[in-house]
Amino acid sequence: MPASDCQHLPETIENVEQLEELLSRPTPEAIAAMAGLEGDLIVLGVGGKIGPSLARMARRASDAAGVRRRVIGVARFSTPALERQLQAQGIDTIRCELLHAEQLAALPEVPNVLYLAAMKFGSTGQEAATWARNVYLPGRVCEKYRHSRIVAYSTGNVYPLTPVERGGSLEGDPLGPVGEYAMSCLGRERVFAHFSQVAGTPVALIRLNYACELRYGLLVDVAQKVLVGEPIDVTMGYVNTIWQGDNNAMTLQAFGHAASPPLAVNVTGPETLSVRQVAEQMGELLNRPVRCVGNEAPDALLSNASLAYRLFGRPQVSTSQMIRWITDWCRRGGATLNKATHFDVRDGKF
Repeated sequence: MPASDCQHLPETIENVEQLEELLSRPTPEAIAAMAGLEGDLIVLGVGGKIGPSLARMARRASDAAGVRRRVIGVARFSTPALERQLQAQGIDTIRCELLHAEQLAALPEVPNVLYLAAMKFGSTGQEAATWARNVYLPGRVCEKYRHSRIVAYSTGNVYPLTPVERGGSLEGDPLGPVGEYAMSCLGRERVFAHFSQVAGTPVALIRLNYACELRYGLLVDVAQKVLVGEPIDVTMGYVNTIWQGDNNAMTLQAFGHAASPPLAVNVTGPETLSVRQVAEQMGELLNRPVRCVGNEAPDALLSNASLAYRLFGRPQVSTSQMIRWITDWCRRGGATLNKATHFDVRDGKF
């Protein structure tokens, strides 16, 4: 796809089909990354929020690069329609419960692995299951794919809350996860690091801080509250977010930077966003009054993604563009995933 096509952005997104096309539209950098990657690619946990569009972008980028490879999506596929959609788009699918040892062992040997499997929402009250999926499972996957190249999702939650004026945590800063979910995510990183060092497995860890599209994301959470007149708690007063399509492109580029010991890289947008100001802007666009409650705390969960921009380039979709798209989508009653980010949680209880 020509670079001009990748950079052209519509004024509005009319339907889910157009949204899915945009989320999976490969950038020139993603196409170059897939051109330089040898062998097939497997996406473990393809059924989540990010997995489908990421697998589709890998497929489209590989095709655009003229590279013949299988892109394999692995999930339980509790929604059969998703499996059919992925197959129709040239993605092979395998039904698998990754925590079942026999099913994991039966997966094909593949040189490139995208690891998306994780548990966050509902982790409070299910701490044991959270640790099993976020810490134990990565170890089993590392054993299975010790000769592969792995790009694995982590989260900005491995960092502590930091003073807003610092501009976000850097990859070399001390880690300080708050709550069991965040601690299990640090455990996931440590497990990947251990097996990477023992087996020499190249790994890249994506510390993602709030991917966003029109059906979910912290900007969607704020817009929905504004639309129906719910109060917005601004105690967690500052946030980062990135368009999911930009996140997808950066994730594919991370294969070229996987290393042993692992590379950890923050992936998020370039701005420290004021929740209050975002809500007020959305209120103007939606012609709704905005009621904020609480006072902004001096610290927040923030990441600095300057390393990602040096490695992968900057996001193509701006925050202002996301806000326009999302408010228009919400005004028209566009579909949502009904999966709140809980970006305003400060005690780590998800």
